[in-house]
Amino acid sequence: MIEPIYYEDEKLYIVDQRKLPQTLKIVEINSVDEVVEAIKSLMVRGAPAIGITGAYGLVLGLKDWKGSENERFFKQLDTCYKLLLETRPTAVNLSWALNRLKRKASSLQEKPPGEIWEALLEEARNIHDEEKERCEKISLFGASLIPDGANIITHCNTGPLATGGLGTALGSIIIAHEEGKKVHVFVDETRPLLQGARLTAWELEQAGIPHTLITDSMAGFVMATQKVDLVIVGADRIAMNGDTANKIGTYNLAILARHHEIPFYVAAPLSTIDPNIENGNGIPIEFRKPDEVTHFNGKRVAHEKCKAISPAFDVTPSGLITAIITERGIYKFPYNFSKSEIDSYI
Repeated sequence: MIEPIYYEDEKLYIVDQRKLPQTLKIVEINSVDEVVEAIKSLMVRGAPAIGITGAYGLVLGLKDWKGSENERFFKQLDTCYKLLLETRPTAVNLSWALNRLKRKASSLQEKPPGEIWEALLEEARNIHDEEKERCEKISLFGASLIPDGANIITHCNTGPLATGGLGTALGSIIIAHEEGKKVHVFVDETRPLLQGARLTAWELEQAGIPHTLITDSMAGFVMATQKVDLVIVGADRIAMNGDTANKIGTYNLAILARHHEIPFYVAAPLSTIDPNIENGNGIPIEFRKPDEVTHFNGKRVAHEKCKAISPAFDVTPSGLITAIITERGIYKFPYNFSKSEIDSYI
């Protein structure tokens, strides 16, 4: 399996997801500004992967301040924290990872900056390792819901590229395949940036899993005619009542699945649940540049005066979600996540 993110010799290396599937390019990153640009430009994407990258980004932003005074070190920490936090507003994993490192630094504020920095690097590595473990557990639970011979629809990208580990929704499919189950995946293209076509189809090919690419607008037809057994997607932020923000187009799939009486599953780590948000109305939605809609492959496809919006995510109401698959097990509707449990976990 490809290692999409790794840290070595005070440098961060990530797979440039914008180049796939044509080119597998690993980019060397040396500063917090480069990490900010990597996240904003979608060189790296996927909620867990953004969290991991953000943690390493904070470490990179402090590497040249190891010999400074504590006051200057913490001032730089705050600067880097704010820069990274503002890159992508919807995925909660980023703020979760950054806050975890900030708490670690605060607990060591009387120590020399060099010692604090080493502890932050260790914490970032812990976050990365823990994410891999979570993916493995989520995928095992998810695979238990996939029957032999299943036709599956998935949306966007939820494999190693998006998580730094095996994956969540796609990891569940990979484990089912490795267990010997015959599965076939209908891959939504995921307009407007085609993460399904460019990334998920590529990862399924790497894993040797049969798949068919469809446009997002074909999902209803496929459900009606191809005996789809389940839909499984990831998540970028989950409210305490189970309302789930995921890549734009997920809500449509959930409505279609309900109409066709097809189970609709969300696979995500517990760190994706935001204990401060009661329901989907409180989830911030990132809006990206309109030219992602008015242009395709660098060429304009709408007239010059045409207006467009490009919300990167939508929110699926919890009542449309059959189950939420986490590393601690499978939660079924109605979702009554315990704030104390989530708070203690994160």
